[in-house]
Amino acid sequence: MPTSQPGDIIHHGAIDGVTGSCHQLFASAEHSILIDCGLFQGDEAAPDGSHANDLSINFDITSVQALVATHVHIDHVGRIPYLIAAGFRRPIYCSEPSAELLPLVLEDALKIGVTRDKKLIDTFLRYIHQQLRPLPYGKWQSIIDGELAIRLQRAGHILGSAYVECDLAKAPKKRIVFSGDLGAPYTPLLYSPRPPYGCDELVIESTYGDRQHHNRKDRAKALQRAIENALLDGGSVLIPAFSIGRTQELLYELEGIIHQQKKQHSKDSPWHNLPIIVDSPLASRFTEVYRRLKDFWDGEAKQRARRGRHPLSFEQLITVDEHGEHIALVNRLAQTRQPAIILAASGMCAGGRIVNYLQAMLNDPRHNILFVGYQARGTPGQAIQEYGPQNGYVDLEGERYTIRCGVDTISGYSAHADQKDLINFVKRMRKRPNTVRIVHGDDDAKWNLKQQLLAQSLAKHVVIP
Repeated sequence: MPTSQPGDIIHHGAIDGVTGSCHQLFASAEHSILIDCGLFQGDEAAPDGSHANDLSINFDITSVQALVATHVHIDHVGRIPYLIAAGFRRPIYCSEPSAELLPLVLEDALKIGVTRDKKLIDTFLRYIHQQLRPLPYGKWQSIIDGELAIRLQRAGHILGSAYVECDLAKAPKKRIVFSGDLGAPYTPLLYSPRPPYGCDELVIESTYGDRQHHNRKDRAKALQRAIENALLDGGSVLIPAFSIGRTQELLYELEGIIHQQKKQHSKDSPWHNLPIIVDSPLASRFTEVYRRLKDFWDGEAKQRARRGRHPLSFEQLITVDEHGEHIALVNRLAQTRQPAIILAASGMCAGGRIVNYLQAMLNDPRHNILFVGYQARGTPGQAIQEYGPQNGYVDLEGERYTIRCGVDTISGYSAHADQKDLINFVKRMRKRPNTVRIVHGDDDAKWNLKQQLLAQSLAKHVVIP
């Protein structure tokens, strides 16, 4: 195998789909860093053979001097326990908010996917806390003396998300940017991402590289309309949502809709007493951390809080923590005509409490599922989204369920930038990249983004690894 050179990149995930992000950047032949180390979902896999059912680290980590986590979504950090099990004891760099959120995410991932052994979990978490190195946004940090420094910048995807600027010191000097997951402008609670001054090479995500989202105002109206239409059936509205990011964003928007409805309409409005249920202990814990990290909110959210409103803790919000309480709620909502909005993980219906709701409600036309985020190939969410409108079926935990409930999708609530946002991220750099590598997308999304970048002459070389 040829010796790696400064600036060489090996992709260990997110090149056959949108999950399992893991990229290795070499600062020299002997030293490298990892950008993210995430779980695979659905049918997606890595070139080294890792996939959803085999998450072991199958690549050589002897040169890896540090891990940089762009944000704490499971498809970017979920394999960190496997990395530690493989012997990794080096620093884990991330933003300050991510440093608070990461132990919660990994504790949950361990309980669900690895072990319930408290001693083992505590051992892993002890390593995490020892290795964590929180960094402020916008400041350079030396990672490998004389070889590599990094700087984190706000990515606008979830609280704490960052893109990573990497400066390679060895000749030829080079700046490489890893986008992580970029957010859309005007995402609730978050500052919009600003592109860097420039770079020599850009590794960019492409989840929505082939489409546009609704704007903020239109998607809030679409959310309200979809929920009101669903409530006409006298059932519940199920929203599969990731515990971190999407749940808090939706709560923020729902609080805004309820606030306006109460100002404009009498008490017979369906929104006046409508329960908004977060049925996820993890989402509840994340929401508490979001509240505590108010200093990292954007100006609009801070202003709303100053006016006495509580966008993540309002009167109609109910949280469900205990498993027994969760089962009782599923049964009650499945058997009665009580309207409710339920936010439950996981966002792709691949596990978690949303599965219990689906098993109880998929067969009943009174209920509705509202998708607000990307559904990866091979996940139950993707099957429901595709086959639900034709009353098809989905397999959940080894059993087949016919889909008779309503199925709707609002693409504008993705936490990811759309094609226009991704193009603007490159276009607004003062120094355009010589090379762009497109990762983290389906084939059509990557191909479409590549064509747009080339058509607008935004890079000399556009590579799809």
